[in-house]
Amino acid sequence: MLRKNTSIDWTLKESVRAKLRVFVKKLLNKYKYPPDKQEQATKTVIEQAEVLCKDWGE
Repeated sequence: MLRKNTSIDWTLKESVRAKLRVFVKKLLNKYKYPPDKQEQATKTVIEQAEVLCKDWGE
């Protein structure tokens, strides 16, 4: 169902990517992830999401 509703390519739209980064950082803080490793963890999550969702818009 999520794939049918994908209308904006979030991998290209920076405002959506920024919201996703904020969401990930909030989750990392909530679960007391070490602050010095949060930036790399956020990048990893974004990269994984891009790989997972790259074919959804097609």
